[in-house]
Amino acid sequence: MKKFVKEFKEFALKGNVIDMAVGVVIGGAFGKIVTSLVGDIIMPALSLITGKVNIADLAYTLPIGTNGEGEAIVLAYGMFLQNIIDFVLIALSIFIAIKLISKAGKKKKAEEEAPAEDPLPSNEEILLTEIRDLLKKDN
Repeated sequence: MKKFVKEFKEFALKGNVIDMAVGVVIGGAFGKIVTSLVGDIIMPALSLITGKVNIADLAYTLPIGTNGEGEAIVLAYGMFLQNIIDFVLIALSIFIAIKLISKAGKKKKAEEEAPAEDPLPSNEEILLTEIRDLLKKDN
């Protein structure tokens, strides 16, 4: 049991796991923001465009059987459309964020891989080179 606890502690305290946990929390909060954006701003604007029809309330009721018994089946496709818009906006935001991070990473990598310019020789090196050249001349 002690080994299990020790392994779990090592796993839980790894940087990647903590980073992932932070990402999940931020992602959840971001999802709520996008849901609010869609539900409170985009959908009301769309309802204005569509003639004050609340898209989230759109539904289709399937007809009841021939004898009229049983409950009607309601297909709430308006909420489905709203959730699709949520998904598209979240996916678009994540795509843009990954694209920006990738671009920044490529730029940083290119800077690191750029060949360093040869440093200018010091005065001492220049003097030693001149002495070497003079010695070669004399021989």
